[in-house]
Amino acid sequence: MLKKSVVFFVLFLSACGWHLQNGALIPQELHTLAFESSDPYSEMSMAMRRQLQTNNVNLVNAEQGVPVLRINKQITNDEVSSIFKRGREAEKTLMLEVEATVRLANGQSHPISAKVNRTFFDNSRAALAKATERDVIWNDMREQAVRQLITKMVALQHQLKEK
Repeated sequence: MLKKSVVFFVLFLSACGWHLQNGALIPQELHTLAFESSDPYSEMSMAMRRQLQTNNVNLVNAEQGVPVLRINKQITNDEVSSIFKRGREAEKTLMLEVEATVRLANGQSHPISAKVNRTFFDNSRAALAKATERDVIWNDMREQAVRQLITKMVALQHQLKEK
């Protein structure tokens, strides 16, 4: 009985969370949006496009009267955080910074940005496994940055309505 209660409780807790629920928080003005990027086939651009479509945003070509979300710059960096006794890298800090601009239908442009940091234990004895793990971490960081940008875009729209 205790196990069933714990399983039910865990399932109940996992069902709630702070997610954009299929565009429920995105204002109606931003449900049709043009997305621009200097490299439309980069992993960051693809992650942004997927997340926008997941949130029921209709992506169209840039035209007059349509808000535009543009990824201006993506900066990736990794720094050594700690080293082993013999001087080899032990731990790295992976950093991703994304700068974007939201141009509303009325022509106003507003910069938004997202920063994501992660630590990565880099064991040179398992180089192949660590390379794959690093790729998974970078993909997760991109997804997190995209969610931050969408949240800031929604918050920006709400701030402008209050003025």
